[in-house]
Amino acid sequence: MTEGFTWQYGGGLRLKELVSLRLKDVDESRGIITIRETKGDKHRTTILPESLRDEVAERKKRLRELHEKDRAAGLPGVALPGAFVYKDRRAGEKWPWQWFFPGNKPSRDPESGIIRRHHVHAENYSKAVRRAVEEAMIDKRATTHALRHAFATHLLEGGTDLRTIQELLGHADVKTTEIYTHVATGIGAMGVRSPLDRMAGGSD
Repeated sequence: MTEGFTWQYGGGLRLKELVSLRLKDVDESRGIITIRETKGDKHRTTILPESLRDEVAERKKRLRELHEKDRAAGLPGVALPGAFVYKDRRAGEKWPWQWFFPGNKPSRDPESGIIRRHHVHAENYSKAVRRAVEEAMIDKRATTHALRHAFATHLLEGGTDLRTIQELLGHADVKTTEIYTHVATGIGAMGVRSPLDRMAGGSD
């Protein structure tokens, strides 16, 4: 699940948003990731990094094989959101609804008791992050949310405006996004870099 690190950092995803991505949510042709059922039950879009687009094609190839294996084994389809199951009971067996980060093996659904393939468990992913931090001998506490923080901070340092970052992160209030102005290197409390500094740096 270590490949999830680059996805979470590259798109600024929350932990739950990452593990619950479905195939139909990743549009490599447009470079967009659609986040559904976010806080407040709203949808939003964020960036699919260009550097990950080739990986999407390779991942989809592997997922297709897994999907066909599950169908051949007669496994029930994946869990569906809300009342959608009543609109199309077979949708969970269809390709677009499959998890982008599926679990290694089928497991029992705690709510329905049905044995099916679920997405990667959030705690397993969190453990993988902590293990990677330990192996890299990083002397700071790093969590999955740190990847989302880094996404926002680095965008701000690169000159992206707060409103855009707010939309990408899905913050309801821009004040939540403003916290990144206090940790971004080279950005003052106003969250804006002076044009004089850009001239001194040789950029336009």
